[in-house]
Parts: sequence; C-alpha cells; structure tokens
Amino acid sequence: MKLVQNPYDLLKTEYSQLQTRFDADHGVLWTLVDQKAVPCVTPELLKDLGDHHLEIEKSQGKLMVDGEVHDIRFSVLASITPNVFNLGGQLALFRQLIRNNDRESLLQYAIACIDVIFPRMRHFDLPLATITLLQGDALGGGLEAALASDVVVAERKCQLGFPEILFNLFPGMGAYSLIARKVGTKFAEKMILSGKMYSAEELHAEGLIDILAEDGKGVDTVNEYIRKQERRSNGFLAVQKARHRFNPLTYQELIDITIVWVDAALKLNEKDLKVMDRFVRSQEKLFLQPQTQARPRISDAA
Repeated sequence: MKLVQNPYDLLKTEYSQLQTRFDADHGVLWTLVDQKAVPCVTPELLKDLGDHHLEIEKSQGKLMVDGEVHDIRFSVLASITPNVFNLGGQLALFRQLIRNNDRESLLQYAIACIDVIFPRMRHFDLPLATITLLQGDALGGGLEAALASDVVVAERKCQLGFPEILFNLFPGMGAYSLIARKVGTKFAEKMILSGKMYSAEELHAEGLIDILAEDGKGVDTVNEYIRKQERRSNGFLAVQKARHRFNPLTYQELIDITIVWVDAALKLNEKDLKVMDRFVRSQEKLFLQPQTQARPRISDAA
C-alpha cells in the first residue's frame, strides 16, 4: 500500500483490496471491499483495513476534495463483490495453522481482526457515525465486522449467519459481545449455537439489522437514511455516545474472548477439520472460477 503524506488526502491512498469514495455533499466516506478471489478475511484485507482506519483517525475527521477540506460525517463499509459481503475467516489458513498447532499465528490473526473492528466500534474517536451496507451474504467474521457499525443496512436477499458451530467452533472476534449488547444474550447464543443462516428480514425482526432495504436499493437506502439524519445529526451522534457509555465494549473483553477462540480452535480434531475442509472447497468452487462466469449465491453452496 502506498501511504499519502497529507492526512486530508486519504482518498489518494492505494490499496490492494479496498476502494474509497467520498460524497462531499453529505460528508460520506465509502470504504468498498474489492477482493478478486474468495471474499474472506485474509491477512491482506486486514492490513488494508487496518491502514485505512489509521488514516481515518489521522485525518481528524477531515478529507480534501478539489483543494477543499470537508468533514467526514459518516463512514460506510460495503463490498463490491456481487451477492457477497464477506464469507468470514480464511478457513484454509485456519486449517493449516491448527494442523501445525501454531497457536502464535492463530492468535496474531485473531488480534489483527480485533484491531480492525475496534476502531470502528468507537467511531475512530471522531464525531462521525459508522454504517455497514450489506448487499449480499455475510458469514462468521464477515458478519462480525458488519455488526461493528452503529447502523446496519441489509438488502432483503442477504443470508447471514455463523456456521462455525458446524465444525465445532464459535465466532470469536466480537460476535457474542456485539449481538448480546444489541439484542440480548439469549438470541446471541441461539444464533451462534444453531449455525443457521438467517434472512435479513428475520434479523431485522430481531433488531440485529437496523434497516431493511429492497434488493438493489441498498445504496439509495443508505443515502436516504443519511439525508434524514443530517437534520438531527447532533442528537444522533450524542445518542450513539450515550449507548456506548451505557454498555461499553472494551478492547480487553474482545481480546479475552478471542483467546478463548484460539484455545478452542486448537482442540479441533480431524473430523472437525474435515468439515472445515468441505467449507473451504465450497468457497473455492464458487469463487476460484473465470471472472466471466456469474457469481452464484454463497447460500447455494453445498
């Protein structure tokens, strides 16, 4: 990645797996994940997101466009992969590290995930709001990343869930903490332990998805929501601060839980890893194919 010198010029930063855009009229910074292979949480994506978030913090909430400095009022995270937001952790890497009993590398990966989502949870310590737009399926760590925002917008077609229990593991990079705070511990455990894929409509009814958008209308829905909030932005940001103060999520809590995840991962047996292998093959079958072919829904995978 090529870093820029002027922190206000963060749009000029080049990433391998991200694109950035800015709506100067409404102060919206769009961060678009752009992965050419299997859209999962790779070390390369973690580095790009970590560097990008650091640049947002260094910008002091300001961004330069055509020589003018504008306030960043909203940070929107989305994906440009058709029908998929993110499939979660890089299972092929997990499988290798577990078979090698490489605890240190697993822990480093897990901490890198926490280091990416935690700044988003705390709004980069800036007076801005965070939004995730889901226009496709989100699984495991991908869904954890999505839930780190203040507001989650999802198109109806999205399928969302945590399949980790199917290979005897659990999502350990924030899922329990985020879901429990938003809708309660009972549903958090039900969702994590079932391994079920939920529709966006189901999770909207539970309160986990904040805004339901019609298919193909996700961007319009986000823009409409932002325009409505502009008239009451001061109160909106104050409510977000109050919510985080009332029920704060600390970095140490996230680290403690991810250590539990690492220890649990290293206890997986060969039968569990073979189930994980099937997930890996399904992902590769769907995405490691010529770009000219249409991308199927991840929920179509066997």
